[in-house]
Amino acid sequence: MPLFTDLPATPPPPPGLPQGARLYRQHLDAATRRRLLADIVALLAEAPLFTPRMPGTGKPFSVRMSNAGKLGWVSDRAGGYRYEPRHPETGQPWPPMPELLPELWRTLTDYPAPPQAALINHYAPGARMGLHVDNDEQATDAPILSVSLGAVARFRLGGLRRRDATMSFELWPGDVLILEGPARLRYHGIDRIFLDRGEPLPAALGPGRINITLRRVHPPAARD
Repeated sequence: MPLFTDLPATPPPPPGLPQGARLYRQHLDAATRRRLLADIVALLAEAPLFTPRMPGTGKPFSVRMSNAGKLGWVSDRAGGYRYEPRHPETGQPWPPMPELLPELWRTLTDYPAPPQAALINHYAPGARMGLHVDNDEQATDAPILSVSLGAVARFRLGGLRRRDATMSFELWPGDVLILEGPARLRYHGIDRIFLDRGEPLPAALGPGRINITLRRVHPPAARD
């Protein structure tokens, strides 16, 4: 499949999305995806992907991660899930976000403060993300905004309890998904990725999918 082409086969948004969940199909066109991925390649040269580990057990995630912005999400056996201002392996501050990301936040949300963290997930072949809820932030009134690049993924969206019924739909390169309001604390995850659909990532990243998630960690302050 050619790299960075329009994707006319992208399906329409799924019906029945719960209140507070918004999906913008292929919001980023081919040229924008290309620029953003070039930014990500440069960013990861400064803040390389690392493998987070589960609290307590130390079991490694199948997804590798990095961050951009003032804060970054990390997880390890000793400290658990949390946000830190520095890369856990290099000890260096996280690099600034690519300009497009806070711009997306400004244009697609009405939250009165900018995102503080851009979590970058790399899903290599076989990687997945189990059902979870994003609740490590103090500002749970702020939306979660995610951008999909590379391979198509099957996304699962559940309810406010792990045992609630779920729905599944595909996320394609250029899609932007927002969870806010009543959907902000819904369980969600990635069941699998499809390397034969979507578009390949740049060689520097390897095969798979990149997901970028924008988060606001702290409540708005006057300095913002």
